[in-house]
Amino acid sequence: MIRYIIRRLLWAVVMLWVVSFVTFVVFYLLPTAEPAALRAGKNPTPALIASIRHSLGLDKPWYQQYLHYMERLFLHFDFGYSYHYNIAVKQQIFERLPATISLVLGAAVIWIAVGVGVGVISAVRRGTLLDRATMGAALVAISAPVYWLGLLALFLFASDIGKVAHIFPGAGSYVPLSEDPVKWFTSLILPWLVLAASFAAIYARLLRANLIEVLSEDYIRTARAKGLSERRVTRHGLRGAITPIVSAAGVDIGVALGGVILVETVFNIPGVGRLAYESIINADLPMIQGTVLVGAFFIVFANLTVDILYAFIDPRVRYT
Repeated sequence: MIRYIIRRLLWAVVMLWVVSFVTFVVFYLLPTAEPAALRAGKNPTPALIASIRHSLGLDKPWYQQYLHYMERLFLHFDFGYSYHYNIAVKQQIFERLPATISLVLGAAVIWIAVGVGVGVISAVRRGTLLDRATMGAALVAISAPVYWLGLLALFLFASDIGKVAHIFPGAGSYVPLSEDPVKWFTSLILPWLVLAASFAAIYARLLRANLIEVLSEDYIRTARAKGLSERRVTRHGLRGAITPIVSAAGVDIGVALGGVILVETVFNIPGVGRLAYESIINADLPMIQGTVLVGAFFIVFANLTVDILYAFIDPRVRYT
């Protein structure tokens, strides 16, 4: 197990290096606009652009720029300075990260709990009216785009523009946890529900299919023949069927932490996803590269965590 973890950690470093190189090539060697001209403002003079290029190191060969970037990144954990905000990229990302973590982890608790609960009920009561209703609702939730669902939720239930009820705070009402825990919680309820809707529907359908298959296995029939209650039989079957859910949850949480751009934009939450969106609009290349690397880190770390958990959840899985 230790050797496996070490190999995966080394592979994670390689993957992050590949992501950094591809991002550098895309945004530095194939830009749609000159970064120095973008930072110089409107109607810049050639002398001003040349001065900015020199100060940013953009007048050096591309490989020197990349080596300098990697040196700062891996030796000093320095992402560089934002062209638009004129502050350290690391500082800006770390300031936005708590909002994204709050949004994703809260939504993850909801989508895992709802998805597993609905999936188990549908598998145990398959073919009934309840099963058809839950799976139909899951199909609708999967089909609904998250930005449309967010706008619809605000239109119906926001405290300022809600047409049905003024229940939840509207867009732009996010409050950090350190300032007011109660307002932090209430400001994230609607974004949590919107972000969790499609994930919960996917998990419910996935777990239902897996659990139905597991409940038809020989060891489950043997357990029933020995007189175990249906609740205990379902519990044993759930352990064998939940492994794909763990895999999906790890990847989904990692991807979401990398930047839930649509939800943060719709609800005006100052997270990493919205920061990435603003950076793309402003052609802020260091900030774009920083947010991409942070997103890649979360995805790689989530996959590593899932692979390690496999051995503990399913005894049949062993890493050598």
